[in-house]
Amino acid sequence: MHASYSLTLPDKSTLTLGPTALVMGILNVTPDSFSDGGRFNRADAALAHAREMVAEGAAIVDVGGESTRPGSEEIGVQEELDRVIPVLEALAAANIGRPVSVDTYKALVADQALQSGSAILNDVYGLQREPEMADVAALHGAPVVAMHWDKARDPQKPLLDEMRRWFDRTVEIAERAGLPKAQLVIDPGFGFGKTLIENYLLLRELPRAYPGYPLLVGTSRKSMIGKLLGNEPAERLPGTIATNVVAYTQGAHIFRVHDVRANKDALRVAEATLYGPPAERS
Repeated sequence: MHASYSLTLPDKSTLTLGPTALVMGILNVTPDSFSDGGRFNRADAALAHAREMVAEGAAIVDVGGESTRPGSEEIGVQEELDRVIPVLEALAAANIGRPVSVDTYKALVADQALQSGSAILNDVYGLQREPEMADVAALHGAPVVAMHWDKARDPQKPLLDEMRRWFDRTVEIAERAGLPKAQLVIDPGFGFGKTLIENYLLLRELPRAYPGYPLLVGTSRKSMIGKLLGNEPAERLPGTIATNVVAYTQGAHIFRVHDVRANKDALRVAEATLYGPPAERS
């Protein structure tokens, strides 16, 4: 069912991935994210929300300073730094007790973020937009979540075949930089350059996405749910929970969500179903 992995963080502590699902709480510090843009782009509001997510069971807090929603415009390095660094410094000073990841594909932002207290890099381009991301991760001893987003993919070719070729390149980049393969987490990239049919094919065939690596799933409030159910982002919690439970039964380890408590509860029930309640296993 669930393979076990161990990620080494920059402070030499470890993050264990296995049967117990880890919930990654989303902390968007952007004015234009599709679901919660502008709500947490002040350091005090971001810190309060991070504390709330930790109290609800988040194992990781993921800070993002640039929206990747359809139609969003890219921002420059300095603007992204201005958004994320004050928040990362506030989280580090408050010692929230959970590792913080930074959602960026820019090597300069990643380097500054790791110096400001971040412990994990979350790259939507899987190290392929700026391969220097791998050098930064190796320098700091940080794990990387590498997502699949291949804008040049031939839609006529099978998605899973193309995905495996994509991640082969990611692993090559990591190895050249001296970043161990054991420090990589694979994110199939639900909603990024994929049709509605492909998203659900991927969910159904998740173990085939890129075997041998821990998996992160990010479906929270996405259009793959909205298009299916005909609802808006704020109404997509039930659909999000359904996709996460399905992904968990397929072997996924980390679940990136907006709604921490509800997803955490659902995943605990799924874990008890597969492996027995904790008291039964002790």
